[in-house]
Amino acid sequence: MSEVLIVAEQVDSHVSRPALELLTLARRLGDPVAVVFGEADETVAKALAEYGAIRVLSVSDPALNDYLVTPKAEALAQIAETVRPAAILITSTPEGKEIAGRLAVKLESGLITDATDLAADGTTTQSVFAGNWTVTAAVPRGVPVITVKPNAVTPEVAPAEPAVEQVEVTVSDTAKSARIVNSEPKQSSGRPELTEAGVVVAGGRGTGGEFAAIEELADLLGGAVGASRAAVDAGWYPYAYQIGQTGKTVSPQLYIAAGISGAIQHRAGMQTSKAIVAVNKDSEAPIFALADLGIVGDLNKVLPAVIEKIKQRKG
Repeated sequence: MSEVLIVAEQVDSHVSRPALELLTLARRLGDPVAVVFGEADETVAKALAEYGAIRVLSVSDPALNDYLVTPKAEALAQIAETVRPAAILITSTPEGKEIAGRLAVKLESGLITDATDLAADGTTTQSVFAGNWTVTAAVPRGVPVITVKPNAVTPEVAPAEPAVEQVEVTVSDTAKSARIVNSEPKQSSGRPELTEAGVVVAGGRGTGGEFAAIEELADLLGGAVGASRAAVDAGWYPYAYQIGQTGKTVSPQLYIAAGISGAIQHRAGMQTSKAIVAVNKDSEAPIFALADLGIVGDLNKVLPAVIEKIKQRKG
């Protein structure tokens, strides 16, 4: 069976959930081979093995961290020349998509970005044109390079016993033209990363700027907090949490929209969510057209009642 390369991102020295999703999707096409930029310690190797990686390739060249994305694209191109994979899967992050674009050029292959599903024949599903269309696509030439949105699939366990292999790559001088001179870690909120969270609770204009109930509900559900453009433009919540066409795109298992009307700009960033719950006092709000469960009511009354019920269930 052909091998499929996946790029396994690490978060705080642990394998990210999207990497496990890539392994699950890769198994539909062939045998997953995980590429780790940096040292793949026992914890990382064990996590990748649990979800089906038959091999773990560790690339530890210092250039991968000292410079921008070009060295990573070069490393993947060199690995692909050796492995001859059936496809290469990368998580749809800003960095992941830039790596994918450069890699596709190097391999003279086709590129598909922001896939939300992947079939056994290599056909992908995407949501395009601000979420107004769902399309299927396939790469007819070269090794398909595909970026996949987080939460596209639920990770499925498939235990394997991979060997960790150290891979040597050659990074060109051209790839070292843009050096990273400084970086500061993002201050942790204790919540999942917005684009990777399985649950997102978002607030909009209807909150009036009060996000306490939004945050409490998100914490009870182990989710992330998001906001509409109206909320961030008003200064009620940081721009880093904006969801929409000019903000971040999320695709969680559960999306709760509180006080958000559901204008097309916002819908473009969340309508691929698996289940959508909307709370709005305007029964004509466009968000209800998308919602799997719609609640017409004041969020200042609905959310506290939901929070109380959850607390009771948790005992």
